[in-house]
Amino acid sequence: MLWIKALHIVFLITWFAGLFYLPRLYVYHAMTDDRPGRERFKIMERKLYWGIMTPGAVLTIVFGVWLWAGYGVTGGWLHAKLVLVVLAIGYHHACRSLLRKFEEFANTRSERWFRVFNETSILLFTVIVVLVVVKPF
Repeated sequence: MLWIKALHIVFLITWFAGLFYLPRLYVYHAMTDDRPGRERFKIMERKLYWGIMTPGAVLTIVFGVWLWAGYGVTGGWLHAKLVLVVLAIGYHHACRSLLRKFEEFANTRSERWFRVFNETSILLFTVIVVLVVVKPF
């Protein structure tokens, strides 16, 4: 089970690295005025979303369910963590929606909005890690 836990952690970090970086790319993309720059950001964002974030998310969930089934862990902290994981999945899908807007040249959000949006993933990650390590309830 330690291998499964290690892989769960590796893919969690992979997934959240993408969740930290993609909205930052959106900040820069929203600030870009030239077409070649916008096209370059679209390629970077698409590759990050489909090549790193989404496989990381899927494998995080697969190994997380495997751990849960193998250890049979319960507790209030786990319920809170699972709620936050569902929110992280929602955030992931929100990133996809924003990606679509940029692909269609239909973004209406400011770089400042993306800066605030970017902080959401950091908060989710921090609380999830604290719940897993500290198990406060």
